[in-house]
Amino acid sequence: MQGFNVANITKWLLANIDNVVAPFSVELIAGGRSNLTFLVTDDAGRKLVLRRPPLGHVLATAHDMAREYRIIAAVGKTTVPVPPALGLCTDLEVNDAPFYVMGYVDGVVLDSAERAAALPRELRVPASEHLVHVLADLHAVDIDAIGLGDLARREGYVERQLKRWSTQWENSKTRELPALDEVALRLRDRVPVQHGVSIVHGDFRFGNCLVDTTRGQVAAVLDWELCTLGDPLADLGYLGVYWSDGDETSSLRANDPTPAGGFLTYAEVVEMYGKLTGRDVSAVAYYVAFSCWRLAVISEGVYARYMHGAMGDQGLDLAPMKAGTEGLAERALAAVRSLS
Repeated sequence: MQGFNVANITKWLLANIDNVVAPFSVELIAGGRSNLTFLVTDDAGRKLVLRRPPLGHVLATAHDMAREYRIIAAVGKTTVPVPPALGLCTDLEVNDAPFYVMGYVDGVVLDSAERAAALPRELRVPASEHLVHVLADLHAVDIDAIGLGDLARREGYVERQLKRWSTQWENSKTRELPALDEVALRLRDRVPVQHGVSIVHGDFRFGNCLVDTTRGQVAAVLDWELCTLGDPLADLGYLGVYWSDGDETSSLRANDPTPAGGFLTYAEVVEMYGKLTGRDVSAVAYYVAFSCWRLAVISEGVYARYMHGAMGDQGLDLAPMKAGTEGLAERALAAVRSLS
């Protein structure tokens, strides 16, 4: 299997993870479009999850496995639900790239309107509310107490992000998209004052959570690759990129369950977050526009990696991915032009 040296990883697992039994079966978990994620099942039926960077060339600042492992291990000390961090390997002789192993958490990733069918309609509002509670809890974490105070600079989050993703765009773009350049200029002219510092997940949404569909609860938050310190409202705005108020004909992103209906509206999400945290959420529209722009840049990077074979041969049609970047760019432009 591409990206997974079975013999070497088997030896590493037996030496570093308690109570595992060889041999192991391995499968690539569908849906991962950045780091490669594998489900590993031992001979006794115990399930583990292994994460590693994409194959081939990656951008210098991306796919830091040690950093991502450090984050989930630290957040695991809090009430925020994350998979158990079990082990990190930085020896490139084992698998040609660093990787880490975490515990398997049972749950459903609600990453489409179709997947929403797994969640009973009467549990969709409770699941929405719990998602907001988890986000509020994440933003209330004492970053120094859990050892993440030096994870990144604390101030100037939006300015840092605008600089970072503008550079990433130049390094990964496969074509010119003038809309993205205009959005970046307009965003730089309107940066809100940052109120407070928190852990910022960077990709917080139902599609990056495992949901216990019997209780309408978030069982684990996944994909901490983009996590940093900074402005908590960025995560709230990012939810707005995905969230639909229940009209399937106006679905904002295909990989979100809310177009199926029965969930909170985005306005209710924002209001609830404001009440839970006491934060001023009046500037959330800026963060939605910013998040559309940033996601367009990220999407282009993913598209470029698939084009160049860095994600292995998964037989995907890349045309929708390319169009998705363009759609996000236009949405970002419309959003930023609408700001007063």
